[in-house]
Amino acid sequence: MATQRRSPQETLADLIGARTTGTGDFETSIAGLAFFRREALAPPATCMIGPSIVLVAQGVKQVWIGGQAYGYDTTRFFMTSLDLPANSEVIAAAPEQPCLGLVMRLDLRLVADLVAQGEIAPCRDRPVGIGAGIGTVTPELLEPFVRLLMLLDEPEAIPVLAPLIQREIHYRLLMSDQAARLRQIASVDSQGHRIAKAIDWLKLNYTEQIRVDDLAALVQMSAPTFHHHFRQLTAMSPLQYQKWLRLNEAKRLMLNDYMDVASAAFKVGYESPSQFSREYARLFGAPPKRDIAALRSPAKAV
Repeated sequence: MATQRRSPQETLADLIGARTTGTGDFETSIAGLAFFRREALAPPATCMIGPSIVLVAQGVKQVWIGGQAYGYDTTRFFMTSLDLPANSEVIAAAPEQPCLGLVMRLDLRLVADLVAQGEIAPCRDRPVGIGAGIGTVTPELLEPFVRLLMLLDEPEAIPVLAPLIQREIHYRLLMSDQAARLRQIASVDSQGHRIAKAIDWLKLNYTEQIRVDDLAALVQMSAPTFHHHFRQLTAMSPLQYQKWLRLNEAKRLMLNDYMDVASAAFKVGYESPSQFSREYARLFGAPPKRDIAALRSPAKAV
């Protein structure tokens, strides 16, 4: 009796399931590739999502950016072309049917290289909205991901073959319904590329006092144009973005390094611990001490 052939989606689920246990995020020996596994529903959790593609092999997830929900499952992938603050939640998962998936970091220089080869139409800098979107999962996209994951059983081949397969995946994304987002950011003459440079600067200098005019000048844009495109692509203003970076770094310092509230506030650039506490509570829903205490108490991972 002939055995039924596994679909690429089922094969991905098998490969990820075999390499993950419990609930968590799991790095792999392939640079830029990680797995996730969730065995229960999870409420929205604050996170920073870098330029990447997120594929669900089993289950359903949802990301909130700027008040808008992006749901994705085995038929739809989630992609970001910028570093975007977000809230991620699991809306379909169980111990016997865990939510399984992968995240692969995108290489925007590789995208630019593929576009520069001339076989892919260059970006015309048409606005495509926020720097995140939902795309359609196709067999052409899944097949190279299956081959990439199978390399984990052949570690000696990873340095040679993984870059070739990842290049193919980037090509498939440039031929997908999310191509415009990648082209907008990868084109060195685009407004999106300039916003990406500003975000890189903010991530390195978030503790400094900044003027939007100076940041706009740094990336060679007028202040009104810079502010408009920044908000369009990230769903927040440059100062809100900086505030998000500060508050999340302070949360990390208090949670992981056991820093007190005032020290964490000063460390990330706040001059007033009371202002820090107010803004922290608005973002995370509770004052710093109470939030950190709750996170340290036994709880299910998300």
